[in-house]
Amino acid sequence: MVDVTDHELVPEHEVLEEDVLDGVLDEYDIDRTDLPKIKRSDPALPDEAQPGDVVKVTRDSRTTDRAIVYRLVVE
Repeated sequence: MVDVTDHELVPEHEVLEEDVLDGVLDEYDIDRTDLPKIKRSDPALPDEAQPGDVVKVTRDSRTTDRAIVYRLVVE
């Protein structure tokens, strides 16, 4: 079986700690539920990600070197 998280084209996914998440939400003046969603069944998610968690996705970008986006894990 292939582990997709090891593939070079899959960006890094990291579950945020609550204190870090609070800073992000304050910075953008949004609620957790305002974030775009990602399904728990997405194979790129870390095993410890649970519905309600927020995941930081770090992608390579041609224009900014790297792009960081946040996703709310849903069932």
